[in-house]
Amino acid sequence: MKQLLPCLLLLSLVACIQQPATDKDGYKTHQTFGPGEEAKIAAAFLSLTDSSRITLKAGDYKFDNLSIAQVKHILIEGAGAGKTVLDFSGQSQGGEGIRITDTKGFTIDGMTLKDSKGDLIKINKSEQVVITNLNAIWSKADSTSGGYAIYPVLCKNVLVENCYAEGASDAGIYVGQTDSAIVRKCKAFKNVAGCEIENTSNAEVYDNEFWGNTAGFLVFDLPDLSKRGGNVKAYNNYLHDNNERNFAKAGSFGSTWGVGNAAPGSGIVILAASNVELYKNRIINNNSNAISVVSGFFIDENAGSKINDNYFPIPRNIHIHDNEMKMDTAFPAAVYEHHTGKILVGIEQQLKAMDPSRKRIPLIAYDGITTNLLTKGTAINPDSLCIQQNDPNLFINIDALHMKDKGWKPSLDVTPYTCK
Repeated sequence: MKQLLPCLLLLSLVACIQQPATDKDGYKTHQTFGPGEEAKIAAAFLSLTDSSRITLKAGDYKFDNLSIAQVKHILIEGAGAGKTVLDFSGQSQGGEGIRITDTKGFTIDGMTLKDSKGDLIKINKSEQVVITNLNAIWSKADSTSGGYAIYPVLCKNVLVENCYAEGASDAGIYVGQTDSAIVRKCKAFKNVAGCEIENTSNAEVYDNEFWGNTAGFLVFDLPDLSKRGGNVKAYNNYLHDNNERNFAKAGSFGSTWGVGNAAPGSGIVILAASNVELYKNRIINNNSNAISVVSGFFIDENAGSKINDNYFPIPRNIHIHDNEMKMDTAFPAAVYEHHTGKILVGIEQQLKAMDPSRKRIPLIAYDGITTNLLTKGTAINPDSLCIQQNDPNLFINIDALHMKDKGWKPSLDVTPYTCK
């Protein structure tokens, strides 16, 4: 027995040494907080070390802002959207509600963020980002709202899923200057744009519902940014009834490149983005256009001067097929007060002048500005716009470069763009 006892003690010591230093999900540190501990939570965010997990119990929390930077393998979790609520309405400093910078392996899961002065959550220069089961909302949807509800930018490998965004004065769900992103099973309501993929490559957007916004879904490539986008697929989405007033902040309007250019009643807008595929979407009752494909020249005649390795103003390799599209019998009221909307109204009026029996502008509008403008070429479809749709009143080539000419006649002939 005396000989056995030291052995048992030694085995116990070995067992203690071999005990895993992580929880069941692989995090080395796990802290749990409840309402009333906001100061401790803010301090914990700032002092996080690699492989940390923070759990916020159900309840209402009030913060100025929260920040995490330069750490790996982080989980911020709540009890569920609508149960754990982070309220930033009393902000006295800071733009974002939550700002995440330079992380690798960051996940936020199961909470509601509301009413920050700036973006609700901005994730910057990070990799392996997961945003899931998150509601991001402003109580009032107008130009005083922050720009982006959910905002990963300059990131790599991003997943946004099962999220809800409301009230953003730019885009509810925005993915910018990012490589490899998925947005799925999300909802966006009462934003200027429901979802925007901007200067982002290798993105998939599917199984989402965007409704009650100014525009449902935007795929933009803009100049003067750090990377070019492309290889974007959007499928199995339900984009409907996006007919609301554009309430973007003033700087987003006019000849600038912001979301203020999106006309009320827009289903999908592709602006200067290339290698985009739209298929098997339901695009219903977006009553200015189901799909618009336009170049940078459509909003800025000097777009050519901005061409560089990260920007080309003319959309190329756009494939539109197998979508269900419908529009109602009239433009939304808000379109008559919007600068781009007025252009669409003028196009419909021109079509009616050409054919008094015509009732509506077609479902797909193409500005018709091609690389022929730059190359002095004459090819009919040099940029490979490919449309495989059988809808009536399907297509218009606006021939935007000649809209101000006396003899301007937009074309309804989709044949040059019909592909096998």
